[in-house]
Amino acid sequence: MKAYKTDFDSYKDQKVTAFHLENDNGVRVTVLSQGGIIAEMSVPTKDGQHKNMLLEYPHTADYYANPFYVNMMIGTAAGRIKKGEFTIDGKTTKVTPNEGQNTLHGGPNGFHSVNWDGELESNTSDARLTLNHHFDSNPGDFPAISVTVTYTLKNDNTLGVQFTGESDENTIFNPTYHTYFNVSDETTIKNQTLQLNSHRHMDVDTEKIPTGKMLDNTNTAFDFTTPQKLGTAIDKMQDTTEKGFDDIFEVEPSSTDQTITKLSDDASKRAVTLHSSRNGLVVFTANSFTPDMNLTLGKGAPYMGVALEAQNLSDATRFENLGDVTLQPGVPKSYEITYQLSF
Repeated sequence: MKAYKTDFDSYKDQKVTAFHLENDNGVRVTVLSQGGIIAEMSVPTKDGQHKNMLLEYPHTADYYANPFYVNMMIGTAAGRIKKGEFTIDGKTTKVTPNEGQNTLHGGPNGFHSVNWDGELESNTSDARLTLNHHFDSNPGDFPAISVTVTYTLKNDNTLGVQFTGESDENTIFNPTYHTYFNVSDETTIKNQTLQLNSHRHMDVDTEKIPTGKMLDNTNTAFDFTTPQKLGTAIDKMQDTTEKGFDDIFEVEPSSTDQTITKLSDDASKRAVTLHSSRNGLVVFTANSFTPDMNLTLGKGAPYMGVALEAQNLSDATRFENLGDVTLQPGVPKSYEITYQLSF
């Protein structure tokens, strides 16, 4: 097992560090200090090379040159908060909107926006990175919160990402990763197969704000209970505004290992399986990617990746029975997402 760091580049006059984890099977993970961006989840190929199963940019600034949060850490609250307001124990907190009148992915000063401090360690069983940051409560921000994120790569080819938050005030804590996968050797995800442990998805309004209603997936393009080719499902969505998926699925973690979804490619035999104890997963098929995005895979285009964002169902404080996303004063809370890589 290996854990080491290199200088990546700089962003806004701050040095960006690349933290590298590698297991004994040649699986590599790279996390950038800026935004906690996971730049790499690479696996060995038959010709002795490596395949990055994530979309990737060559420079830190490229990740911030568009609104798609490519591979960024998201928090303190994933998804959209209606009018930037949430109420906990009778107290309403208003935070700065950054998408119209609503607050998206933790707002302008969310987890994606800062340069994190990191520490590395390794032993015979795993390689580990720990990122830390304290977020102050400035006007328009969420209440102050201290966050620790631990990445653990093991020899079973799993990457576990554990988020822990602690605050002195009531706030929301619903972090995730905006990881965009393309596990094949093709330039789109259309021939890749997606399976979801999900029977319903959230209804949203024209601003993509949850209405509180849940919609049945049965016999629709949203039904991935049986593995479905993404291209087949996307074809069924061509009469929608999105012409693809940007949706919040209610997931049911398996009772054995908390599996919620699997993305696989028959040709390359590569796959990624996500494990999470929470009840939500956003699936975004990069419908609106644009040619000015200069990714290492090529210029941005629809369907070149699929974002799989394990989280709690969005904006849950406005509704009953959608899960608890609150963080109580002085009571740390942790969530974990595990990525099982297969090749």
